[in-house]
Amino acid sequence: MAAAQVAGSLPGGPPPETPGEPPFEPGRGFRCLSARLCALRPDDSSSGRTEIHLLFDQLISETYSEGSGVAPEDVSTLLVQACRLVPLNQNHLVSKLSQLIHHLLNTLQVIVDEQNLDFLLAYTISAIQQCSSWTHMQILQALAALVYGNGSKCQKYLPDLLGKSGLLMKLSDLAQSDPEVRRAAVHCMANLCLSVPGQPYLEEPYQNICFQVFLTTLQSPKSSDMDDITFCMLLQNALKGIQSLLNGGKMKLTQTDELGALLAVLKKSMFHGLPGLNIEMPTVLYPTPLPQYDGRPPIQPQQSESSTSRPAVSKKKKSKVKAKKIQQGEKEEEEEESSGEREVAPVTGPGRLNLHRGDAQGPSSPGAQSLPLAGSGAAGKDRVSSPFSSSSWRRVSSSESDYSDAEGGMQSKVRSYQAKVRQGALACFLSTIKSIEKKVLYGYWSAFVPDTPELGSPQSVSLMTLTLKDPSPKTRACALQVLSAILEGSKQFLSIAEDTSDHKRAFTPFSVMIASSIKELHRCLLLALVAESSSQTLTQIIKCLANLVSNSPYNRLKLSLLTKVWNQIKPYIRHKDVNVRVSSLTLLGAIVSTHAPLPEVQLLLQQPCSSGLGSSSSATPHLSPPEWWKKAPSGPFVEEGAVSSPKLSSEPCWLIRLCISIVVLPREDSCSGSDAGSAGGSIYEPFPMRLEALQLLEELGTSLIHQYKPDSSVAPDQRVPVPLVVTFWTMMLNGPLPRALQNAEHPTLQASACDALSSILPEAFSSLPSDRQILCITMLLGLNDSKNRLVKAATSRALGVYVLFPCLRQDVIFVADTANAILMSLQDKSLNVRAKAAWSLGNLTDTLIVNMETPDPSFQEEFSGLLLLKMLQSAIDASKDKDKVKSNAVRALGNLLHFLQPSHIEKPRFAEIIEEAIQALISTVLIEAAMKVRWNACYALGNVFKNPALPLETAPWTSQAYNALTSVVTSCKNFKVRIRSAAALAVPHRREHYGSVEQYAQIWNALVTALQKSEDTTDFLEFKYCASLRTQICQALIHLLSLASPSDLSCIRETLELHGDMVQSFILQFLKSGTERDDAGAPHHPQERDQMVRTALGHINNVQVLTGDPAKKAIVSFLEDTLTIYFDSSGSQVALLGLTHR
Repeated sequence: MAAAQVAGSLPGGPPPETPGEPPFEPGRGFRCLSARLCALRPDDSSSGRTEIHLLFDQLISETYSEGSGVAPEDVSTLLVQACRLVPLNQNHLVSKLSQLIHHLLNTLQVIVDEQNLDFLLAYTISAIQQCSSWTHMQILQALAALVYGNGSKCQKYLPDLLGKSGLLMKLSDLAQSDPEVRRAAVHCMANLCLSVPGQPYLEEPYQNICFQVFLTTLQSPKSSDMDDITFCMLLQNALKGIQSLLNGGKMKLTQTDELGALLAVLKKSMFHGLPGLNIEMPTVLYPTPLPQYDGRPPIQPQQSESSTSRPAVSKKKKSKVKAKKIQQGEKEEEEEESSGEREVAPVTGPGRLNLHRGDAQGPSSPGAQSLPLAGSGAAGKDRVSSPFSSSSWRRVSSSESDYSDAEGGMQSKVRSYQAKVRQGALACFLSTIKSIEKKVLYGYWSAFVPDTPELGSPQSVSLMTLTLKDPSPKTRACALQVLSAILEGSKQFLSIAEDTSDHKRAFTPFSVMIASSIKELHRCLLLALVAESSSQTLTQIIKCLANLVSNSPYNRLKLSLLTKVWNQIKPYIRHKDVNVRVSSLTLLGAIVSTHAPLPEVQLLLQQPCSSGLGSSSSATPHLSPPEWWKKAPSGPFVEEGAVSSPKLSSEPCWLIRLCISIVVLPREDSCSGSDAGSAGGSIYEPFPMRLEALQLLEELGTSLIHQYKPDSSVAPDQRVPVPLVVTFWTMMLNGPLPRALQNAEHPTLQASACDALSSILPEAFSSLPSDRQILCITMLLGLNDSKNRLVKAATSRALGVYVLFPCLRQDVIFVADTANAILMSLQDKSLNVRAKAAWSLGNLTDTLIVNMETPDPSFQEEFSGLLLLKMLQSAIDASKDKDKVKSNAVRALGNLLHFLQPSHIEKPRFAEIIEEAIQALISTVLIEAAMKVRWNACYALGNVFKNPALPLETAPWTSQAYNALTSVVTSCKNFKVRIRSAAALAVPHRREHYGSVEQYAQIWNALVTALQKSEDTTDFLEFKYCASLRTQICQALIHLLSLASPSDLSCIRETLELHGDMVQSFILQFLKSGTERDDAGAPHHPQERDQMVRTALGHINNVQVLTGDPAKKAIVSFLEDTLTIYFDSSGSQVALLGLTHR
């Protein structure tokens, strides 16, 4: 009876936030019962035991609702008192007490404090050791509730629990006769492994012990005395334990066998109970050797920020998981998973982990909240639309009385539990993916991603098998999210794909296998798209397709893959579910931003408005008739060529028309049925749709910018003509952008509109009507005062784009207004706003340098000196900020110091701030900051040296700047920073700028030392920069020789006597190398390089010294020998003859 009561009264509501003012009746009931229990004294009489029994029953049957006002410390005190009243020789009372511990801690979601935990753990461990075996199940349930979230506080008892002869080790062993006890012991271990934010992890030796137990459990077959449901719950507990270790425990899988064994059992569990499939897996999966590639993301040290970035709006929004919600929660809910018609409930709140204390998980409710995917409590983030519901880890009681035959019978119940195992395996696989490097993961690509259309054999079962065949929509969604995680960041790995299926070979190259995989993923996902009935799973399919499109190398694959995706996704833009519509726009945006197969994308964009709407084979019963395409706002429309080709058509580009109609037109009734995201009573499309449409328009604008970049692979005659781009932007500025920019109710929409506005082609902006240009500038300057940080960051960045436009950069008033707006944003409390403002300040100072190099001096004369002072001071302050701000702040400082005119420098108020600015640059060069920060600081000092008006020969800071650069060029671990420092040392163009003979000698010797150490690095990835470093150092040495004074020759001679052969060999490499111009600006052509050496030789020959000076003679001989060897090896007899005559 008591067991049934325990099982049937688990409402599992969230914990009260504070004891506060609870409802009177529930709190009073608990307090009265607690007072009665605390008044009792240990009594071994029959009447005493009966009274305790009755009190325990009343406490268990008491109704506890959310906000019941029961304080956690009161619960702990009551449980300690109860333990003191129950001697261990009373098996029935111990069993009832265990049920009470389990019930109260679960129902009231209490984590016991450390002091009381110590007492309660000692009691329960002793109870397992002394009480009859029939009580072990209940005691283990109580133990699981006690250790939940308390693993780090159980250190004292870990040897008793997890030691060689520990209780949990014995009870979880395969030899354990009672399968329920074995499962409960594994569940206790899983709860021990669960980490809570802010608490230490379980110690590594114990992590390894638990991992091996979980792995062995998953590898072992079902024993004959274990029923299917118990076996499923056992597997779920083991999977949950591994996931906790990987997420909260930060366990690292470094051994190949260890990772291979885990992946093997996960793949086996992923298909557990899948109808019509029974596969045998090897014990260990071994990786395929992969081609070598640099797995690090490329570093962009340069100052430009990609125009495609969207700082204000992220498509992959994540919500923080509240620790309190994660820690607790166990609710008895039921769900039929066997029907493919069931849809996964969208997650509307923070993620919540529902495996708590007690037995393994049973069927779950459709409204369950999500299981944290990026980690358990310690990880803290989860996708809002995660299909991994907490039902993956749901508990059921040991009593089966709660499950009625009316709910589908035993077979349906078993299928539901089996689906939970598959979902748990997929959740665990996702955690595994996030805990290992991608280059390690891709070694197992073929084990989980199909490369042939044959399904069903052990070799071919994959994540797509689940996506296409699993009867549970939740499991299908889980499999798709795992596949998305594998595809995310796979562009470099997939770039090796080569579609050469027409060529007959004796073997299949790895590149061909990857190409086959990509094609098979396209085929399977499009099949799943047609077959899917669940809106939530449909959203995951489309997101997965977007990830696949973003990472696939279509330039190395045959045409038509994108066309098939494009044609099948178009009808889903009008699907009844807003999430499906949004993800469809995301997928279209991914296709538009795919640069390699531009001809195919151009043809797709040229399709007429009505094509593909009624003829799609997709099962989309909620589509509107094609007439909706014609409802776009009136006004000038872009012809189809406006986004794709110079050819014109009578119909507008349907995608542009669609996006604009979504932003500005009222929505249709036919697709408002499940728009939970829209505000009540709103006549427009839901906010996420308008946001995605704006972002897609931004993608279109960005793709036009890429066409016009100098390094674009698109031939000039294939680019979209500027007049058509102007038409596109005129339409944008007549409709969606102003409306979105003025929508203060949705700041995210405003920010996205700012991003779209910043993606305008500069050539098109200058051709816009003047009123449209003024509209853009006025809106951006006005929104820069926004109190919303997303909007302010987006406007700061957009202003940084506009200030580079050729038609605006010489407008002194616009540049000054932009400068004042940026300086204001640099004071913002938000790091993101300050980072964008610093980037824009760097761009604005780039504009100052460009204007300085024009013949017309009017800009320099009209630009305010007071504003320059403010900009210098703000940049100095920003150089002390975080690295994200600092890198562009020092870039701006270098440009500003380069821009200063003699009229500024001679003013006393500038002298102090110039000194402060240069000291800021010097300190940034020397600090252990990010590579990009130090690179930009070296670049900035090189810009300082370019200003002839600065007193380099007399200023005390000059020697400090040289000392900083020589220190970096010889000792910095990053070779790119060394290259930039060597380039900065080669900037001064007069000997006086290098200071004294001693200063010159220090720079010369540092460069020779840097040449010697140009291969000294422990980082293999730095070796690829060795040649560029040597090139830049040789250029700097030759530059110094071409400026040397008579007093410098003796120092140069001494160095050449010691290291002449080494220096000569590297200079010869410099002369012979055909490397392309690197970021330091080394000469490209061999003629330029040998001319540098000849210029240096001519200068040394002309240096006036005493007759027969040995230093001059030695240097001339060194340079002549070098040139002779070079000309002789290159066969340039004419040059060699000229050198001999000279």
